[in-house]
Amino acid sequence: MTRLRGRLVFAGRLALGAGLALITADRANPPDLTRANSLSPEVVADDGTLLRAFLSKDGAWRIHTNASQVGSRYLTMLKAYEDQRFDSHFGVDPAALLRAAVQFVSAGHVVSGGSTLTMQVARLLEPDIFRHHNVTAKFLQILRAVQLEERYSKDRILSLYLTLAPMGGNLEGVRAASLSYFGKEPASLDLAQSALLVALPQSPTRQRPDRHAQAALAGRDHVLARMVEEGVVTPGDAAAARREGVPFARQPMPLNAPHLAQHLVLAYPAKTALKTTINANIQTAAERLARQERAYLDDGGDVALVVVENRTRNVVAYVGGTNYWGPSGQVDLANRARSPGSALKPFIYGMAFDELILHPQSRMEDQPTSFGDYAPRDFDGQFQGAVTARDALQMSLNIPAVMVLDRVGPLAFTLALRNAGAHLAFDGAPSLPVALGGLGVPLRDVAMLYAGIAEGGTARGLNYLQGSPPKTAHRLFGPVAAWYLRDILDGVSLPDGWAMGQGLNRRRTIGFKTGTSYGFRDAWSVGFSNDYTVAVWVGRADGTPRAGHVGRDSAAPILLKMFGLLPPDRRPAPPMPKDAITARNTSDLPPSLRVFSRQSTAPAPVQRVAQLPPPSIAWPPNGAVVPLPNSHARDSALQFKADGGKAPLTWLVNGALLGSFDRFAPALYTPAGEGLARVTVVDAEGRSDTSEIRFKKMR
Repeated sequence: MTRLRGRLVFAGRLALGAGLALITADRANPPDLTRANSLSPEVVADDGTLLRAFLSKDGAWRIHTNASQVGSRYLTMLKAYEDQRFDSHFGVDPAALLRAAVQFVSAGHVVSGGSTLTMQVARLLEPDIFRHHNVTAKFLQILRAVQLEERYSKDRILSLYLTLAPMGGNLEGVRAASLSYFGKEPASLDLAQSALLVALPQSPTRQRPDRHAQAALAGRDHVLARMVEEGVVTPGDAAAARREGVPFARQPMPLNAPHLAQHLVLAYPAKTALKTTINANIQTAAERLARQERAYLDDGGDVALVVVENRTRNVVAYVGGTNYWGPSGQVDLANRARSPGSALKPFIYGMAFDELILHPQSRMEDQPTSFGDYAPRDFDGQFQGAVTARDALQMSLNIPAVMVLDRVGPLAFTLALRNAGAHLAFDGAPSLPVALGGLGVPLRDVAMLYAGIAEGGTARGLNYLQGSPPKTAHRLFGPVAAWYLRDILDGVSLPDGWAMGQGLNRRRTIGFKTGTSYGFRDAWSVGFSNDYTVAVWVGRADGTPRAGHVGRDSAAPILLKMFGLLPPDRRPAPPMPKDAITARNTSDLPPSLRVFSRQSTAPAPVQRVAQLPPPSIAWPPNGAVVPLPNSHARDSALQFKADGGKAPLTWLVNGALLGSFDRFAPALYTPAGEGLARVTVVDAEGRSDTSEIRFKKMR
């Protein structure tokens, strides 16, 4: 009895030790999910519609797929064909293994492998380990399958199979195969298509339909026959499915909003699933419209288009160009800084309205005027004489706009746009020509600014991804100025052919402005309704001129057509603010607003300060070679100095803002490296001085 008890204790300890050893080995060698995590990055619309997918890092189309994305018929056929007891076994089906062993002994070769879907997932996760089909590999596969079942749910294991199953070439997973072979999501597969994708993983190379159509047909029909035997499919349905052909070529993957998708994937390299704010239906309509309109351009022109939902600032459509795989097609024309022409004039007037130096009914003079050595002219070379500010903006007159900018200040104007998030590009310090397009700005930033007009004068950065934190709000001008602008732009005359003949569905009121850059390089139209803002650019990617093409004729019709494709507005127009000054005639205005004056009626103290000499850069002097500071020194920054000028003094280096400083405060700058630099200082009166210098390392 004592000896028996000792043997039982020893056996118990041995079993316990073996169990602990197995648990330790299991924890030390978990299944390797590297391949499952090396997915194709995918960018989707707000409803999950795939906009664009990219190859995985190892060059495969491996798009994550779960059971909810696949039709129930396919899943039923897959389980009936591959693993009838998948939902109940623990990773291994003993009955299937026994059947496979008997068949092997009887036939002398492998008839069926007895592998479950879980065992196949184990092989797909680590193909190098299980590339040999022998008893040892099968035993290790069984162990891995048990590990998978221990760790993951059935849905997760099924998702791994649906994502990794080989489908021919570099296609992996049922979703990638369905998109490539049939041009549809797997939820929409019919019976014949489902049978083909069930058969393909058995022999993905020899049954590729795009290369071996007959073998693919045979494999598909074999699956259909099995489904009839199993009672999953009726003989009549199977016969109808056999009459279908198989795809003889792969189709291109979805390529919607490709420029935006490319930008987001580069911006978020660690993410494989990016859910955007894009509305799939609006995006499709915008891309179709842009392609249709581009077909009318016989001079190499292209179209870019951005649609924003005003309330949320969500970008619901983004067209960076119409021929992504063509010459210059991958240039994102909606994010390329181009001259806006007159498209930014409303913001000049809005800031003037906000500062109470102008009212829509204020009288202005459109006549030959010089601003120092700058003498702008109106687009048609004519002058209108006495006009109201409303008429000047609606007619896009140049002289009044430059006059107003002269009062607002080019630096104050451009700083306000930059603070709102617009990326501006210009040479040197901002000056009066910015009123007529003398700077560069991307289309999507102009859309952001116009959405600010629609939302009471407050600009916010645009949202491209769902769940993005709200952007900081920036005040361009107050609600009164925004309401004035809305009232003015709502009255802009329509392009020829829209008021009569072609007509316009007036489901909404649209306020819009056009712009044409110098040399007819860029044609713009940007506008807003209660719910949406649309921005359109037409031009050549290389920036060469398109003689005679102006925003009113080239871009405005596209803008109006795009508004016609959008859902009806749900929000009413904002009411007139209580502080708005209502005046039907100039004589109804307060005396100070009746006639716009180029000169400020500042009090004596301001006049006294204005007598200060203009700013002059004391260091670095023009033409200087400036040694680069030692980067290891405690103080490696250079200190810019200026004499004269009215504070604050604003410094710019190569057009980039360094900051605004009191006249005696140090302006510190650390150069990035050797090279030429243009240093500019601008005082509060808009007067400036510039030095051209060279940074150089001293050996």
